Amino acid sequence: MQTTEIKPHSKWFDIDIKGLWRYRDLYYMYIRRDIVTQYKQTILGPLWYVIQPLFTTIMYMFVFGGLAGISTDGAPQPLFYMAGIVLWGYFSQCFTVSSDVFGTNANVFGKVYFPRLVVPLSGITSNLLKMLIQLAMFIIIYIYYVFTLPSGTLHINASILLFPVLIFLIAMHGMSWGLIISSMTTKYRDMKFLVQFGIQLFMYATPVIYPLSAAPEKYRDIIALNPLTPIFEAFKYSCLGCGTLDWGGLLYSTIFMCITLFLSVLVFSRTERNFMDTV
Repeated sequence: MQTTEIKPHSKWFDIDIKGLWRYRDLYYMYIRRDIVTQYKQTILGPLWYVIQPLFTTIMYMFVFGGLAGISTDGAPQPLFYMAGIVLWGYFSQCFTVSSDVFGTNANVFGKVYFPRLVVPLSGITSNLLKMLIQLAMFIIIYIYYVFTLPSGTLHINASILLFPVLIFLIAMHGMSWGLIISSMTTKYRDMKFLVQFGIQLFMYATPVIYPLSAAPEKYRDIIALNPLTPIFEAFKYSCLGCGTLDWGGLLYSTIFMCITLFLSVLVFSRTERNFMDTV
């Protein structure tokens, strides 16, 4: 008779990476669940993926472009704001699905074992599909301006090929920061309210609604320390011609991401072994 003994890992570096591949069917199931069930009983369904950024763009045009008069470096306001909204929306969603993994899945985690990283990874993948729908809307509006604006107004360039890399960096930043918060909120539940408020404020420290060049000079270096700043600037530079392509900044963002991702996975794996005692 064969006996299988299941016991918790005891070392910090005991991370079940191979288990992610073994449970790939569960990963696909979580993706399908996230996409199908979120808008299953809604009237407009997936159209919300388009309506939300569209109305947010209109509001930003009115408040920041109209009332506040914030510069967009010559780029059309709808394209400038939507470019920032699409990227920020994806980062925010990746952070959100990762920041409360233990709290929202406590019932499942307490009954069956599978690599817990399946949940945040499936979350950033399903949100990627939503982001691509919003990106398609951005491309449609972009094409409209290409044919209506004078030639040379929009400056798309070869750096647009960096787009998959930029999206990967955003996803990993969002997930790694979220995993650290998720590990901390297993003991300090009220912290998630502070985090939700903080992530909304953090948007204003990221060049989402303004180019870095429009920030006051005394704050520009501080904003540049934000690892998301070079990503947003690079995307707007690649498709709109505004912003900057800072290779040093992208390298800094990549190194920052690698360090936080490594630390977050270690802390997350350590927390998952005894979180049921505190959740």
